[in-house]
Parts: sequence; structure tokens; C-alpha cells
Amino acid sequence: MLVPGHWDGLRLTMPSLMSLFTAALLSSWAQLLTDASSWWSLALNPVQRPEMFIIGAQPVCSQLPGLSPGQRKLCQLYQEHMSYIGEGAKTGIRECQHQFRQRRWNCSTVDNTSVFGRVMQIGSRETAFTYAVSAAGVVNAISRACREGELSTCGCSRTARPKDLPRDWLWGGCGDNVEYGYRFAKEFVDAREREKNFAKGSEEQGRALMNLQNNEAGRRAVYKMADVACKCHGVSGSCSLKTCWLQLAEFRKVGDRLKEKYDSAAAMRITRQGKLELANSRFNQPTPEDLVYVDPSPDYCLRNETTGSLGTQGRLCNKTSEGMDGCELMCCGRGYDRFKSVQVERCHCRFHWCCFVRCKKCTEIVDQYVCK
Repeated sequence: MLVPGHWDGLRLTMPSLMSLFTAALLSSWAQLLTDASSWWSLALNPVQRPEMFIIGAQPVCSQLPGLSPGQRKLCQLYQEHMSYIGEGAKTGIRECQHQFRQRRWNCSTVDNTSVFGRVMQIGSRETAFTYAVSAAGVVNAISRACREGELSTCGCSRTARPKDLPRDWLWGGCGDNVEYGYRFAKEFVDAREREKNFAKGSEEQGRALMNLQNNEAGRRAVYKMADVACKCHGVSGSCSLKTCWLQLAEFRKVGDRLKEKYDSAAAMRITRQGKLELANSRFNQPTPEDLVYVDPSPDYCLRNETTGSLGTQGRLCNKTSEGMDGCELMCCGRGYDRFKSVQVERCHCRFHWCCFVRCKKCTEIVDQYVCK
């Protein structure tokens, strides 16, 4: 951006003005791309494990896109964690796409740098969900890697024996180390927001606080849903003895819970004192397990390069549904086209002794509908 000032005795020709404008524009675009990049890109750019690098090769951390300075330092200290952070990000993205598969915004990835594109620059409830489910994915991946002995800094869970566990049941099987996963995810994922200094009460500070709240909500979902799992021991399955340990919940259940939090997310605003408060005081104050947002959502109906909306043109819709996947809502009233599609499915399956199933292939012509 050109800054007004005193141009005493200086005359700029048209070519020089154009050069200055072009340079400023390129600079602002470069800043935008830098801000848009994210550690989420580790999901789309697989991270090689340290033992796979050749001696003398460039350190892995300098090759990874999207890391903030603080995250890069953590990468240098915990290189073996990075491939699992990438797996966690990928798990979060897949779950986001599952939960929003029938919505106008379907959590589409658009490139290898910003992953979700400009739509993440809006502090909407969709952005809130994305931050939460991504942070949850990291907790999930790191906790499981600890249990499987893949990380040198952690091992099986050391959670205390639950008080309500029957006395004759053994406690201490190798459980998922959700305590370590939670702590490491907090340090790594939150680093980007915590290392920035924004003016108190500014929109930028409000967005950073929103991101931190949603990161925490995602981590807590994994932590709170981890539960006791047991295995029976004894002759012929008599279950005369049980060994129990702490086990993560299926990530689909975590996604389902965060989707519920998305549906009840709280609209917030930043105060002059630099704190988030409810935009409408009639609602209950959000807990650390709730999602929050600071901007209204776009309608996602039309493609918009400014907001990053991909629009719904060409999306499949369900003609008979009255929900968000129905053609009326999905197509935003623009109408839809019908076409014939050939579907091939396995059918007439028979079990053959021993031991395989043989099926035939059946074809069916079905009607499908896409938004105009």
C-alpha cells in the first residue's frame, strides 16, 4: 500500500508510478499468501520420517510449508512428531469433508498451501469447526503414536486407575497417551496465534482469540471422549480376569460431537479490553468445549474469489430431500439439471466353502441431479 507523505520537489512520471503500484500490489499479495499458509498443508504434503532422510540432507523443518516461526522451532525439537501432525491434519480434513458432505460449503481443499483457501480468512462458524477438528486430529494422532512406541518422548498412557473400576480388574494395559497428545497439540497448534502481538481490542486480536478457543474445544473433545477399554482373559473366554486401559474414541464420534458444537456455536465480538464477549447477552456464555465465531457465514451459493466461496454449481443434490442436501437449498433456488448415470454394484453374492465370497456385477441406470 502506498503511504502518503511529503514529496517535496519530487515529480513522479507515469511509468514510475506504475512501478510503485505494481511493487506494492505484489508485496500485499505476498503477505496475503504468507498469512494464508497453514500447518494444515502438512496433510497434503506428506512428511518423511527423520530416519528416511539421507545424512547431510537439508533439515526436514526448513522444507515444510505453512509453519510459523514458533512451530518451526518445535519441529526442530520434535522432528519425529511431524509426520504424525500431518496424519492428524489429514484425519481432521477427512472428517470435516464427511460432516459437511451434504452442505453448500463441503470443506473442499483448494491447494497445497492454504488448503481451504480464502474462506478461512472469514471468522465464520465453518472456520471454527475446521480449527477444532484439525486440532482434535493432532491430539488423536500423537496420542496413538505414543501408544505404538513411535515417539521417543512418550509411551503408554499413565492415567491413574479409575475409581469406579472393579477391584479384581487389572489396570495398566498400554493405553492411548491422550495426556501427552493434548499437551503437545496445545503447544504446536496454538503457537501461530500466541506468537503474534495484536493491538488490544482489534479485529485481528478477536480472530486470534477465536482460533485459540476453537483449538481448545477440539482438543477437549478428544480428551473428554477417551474412555476405558477392557479385554477378557480366562479359559474358553470365561472372562475370569479383565485387563483395562485408556482408549481414544473413534474419530467419527469426535467429529459428530464437534458438528453438534458447530450447530450451537456462539457469536462473539472483541471488547476494548481485548476479550471476547457474546454478541447477544441473552445466550449462555460458551464453555471451553464450545465453538465460537466472530463473522457471519457467506451463503456459499455462488463462486466468489474474494471470500473463497466455490459455489454450488455442478454439485449433486437430492431431489426428494428437504434438508441442506436437497436440490432447493443446495442449488439456492437456481434450479437443477437431471442426467442418467450408470452405477455398477456387486450383487447376487454367495459364500463358497471354504472360504470366499463370489459376487456378480449388476448395472443400474439411475437419475441424478446437479445444480445449475
